[in-house]
Amino acid sequence: MPRRELPPTAGLPFEPGDFLPGPANLARRVATTLHLPPLQLECSGTASLLLALHTLQRLAPQRRVVVVPAYTCPLVAIAVHRLGLELRLCDLRPGHYDMDPQALADACREDTLAVLPTHLAGRVADVDSAMEAATRHGAWVIEDAAQALGARDRGRSVGLRGHLGFFSLAAGKGLSIYEGGLLVTRDRALREALRQTSAASVPRRPGWELRRSLELLGLAALYRPLGLRPAYGAPLRRALRRGDPAAAVGDIFPDTIPLHRVGRWRQAVGARAAMRLPAFLDTTRTQARERAERLRRIDGVHVFGDPPEAEGTWPVLWLRLPDEARRDAALRELWQAGLGVSRLFVHALPDYPYLADRVPRADVPHARDLAARTLTLGNSAWLDEEAFEAICAVLERMLA
Repeated sequence: MPRRELPPTAGLPFEPGDFLPGPANLARRVATTLHLPPLQLECSGTASLLLALHTLQRLAPQRRVVVVPAYTCPLVAIAVHRLGLELRLCDLRPGHYDMDPQALADACREDTLAVLPTHLAGRVADVDSAMEAATRHGAWVIEDAAQALGARDRGRSVGLRGHLGFFSLAAGKGLSIYEGGLLVTRDRALREALRQTSAASVPRRPGWELRRSLELLGLAALYRPLGLRPAYGAPLRRALRRGDPAAAVGDIFPDTIPLHRVGRWRQAVGARAAMRLPAFLDTTRTQARERAERLRRIDGVHVFGDPPEAEGTWPVLWLRLPDEARRDAALRELWQAGLGVSRLFVHALPDYPYLADRVPRADVPHARDLAARTLTLGNSAWLDEEAFEAICAVLERMLA
């Protein structure tokens, strides 16, 4: 086992002063810092999605279908199933993370409640195609920006081109309070409907908040190369030894989605850290752009970027290799090397055995191809030039 373990994503490090008592104004601080409309704080990104879908379900009870990309976080399928709604998968553009526009147009019908364009790995997704397909049938667009807090599209934050959006404040997602989520919409009536849904559905559960507070302290203590070795590296290697890459990535989730109020102390911690978020995003963005150029010089490596006039976040550099065999060969050398190399999601949604009762069988070859050929490089400041060049050397050898 390596002596150090670099994180698979770039999270904003904590400072000792973050943990002092202070105003519980996290949602307001993030909205002000990132020039967003008023935000609604919830206990997780998944809880935010659940409440968004529940709100739309009350507004249009005759609609039962949620259209999602076939390659996305399994928690999306769990949230849709929790509400008794139906999942409809949309395949991707070949070699890309966006939903295929024609497949999306075919998937949207009169029974569609919502469409979820997804800003995967901080990359800015095509929301316009989703809006066109959804509004043609009277459906809503929810931007899944769980991995993209701080990303911008044509001068304004992601989450604002659709009808509503949500961000995650989970561990490793840039700004974190261990678990948390933020809902956003430009529509005042929809904002009030979301608030009412939360007020009626989310209880105060002190036990859950105590647990999250302790987990936040643990994250702050261990989110460093030495601390991540036992906390992240050891479980990763155990999962890989037993041949379970989904567990190694963290793709296996329980059926339950906890709902509870976020306490004042965690809000104060997040609000202080949020003041450093813009500078942190600028630093990681600069580092990622420089390293993306180096990686693109390796024949056979494609680094996913953003469309014109968009500026994503860079928790990771997301790479597509020519085929699954060479991707797997690179992972055999890099995944357990402690260098922050990992995978985004292991499978397309229909290929997780534990989701078989919640995800319909579907022919989604492009989503499966993306899962088979991609890997990620963590973009933390701890990945120094020597370690980065070691990764490049492995990729060059595998692709020679």
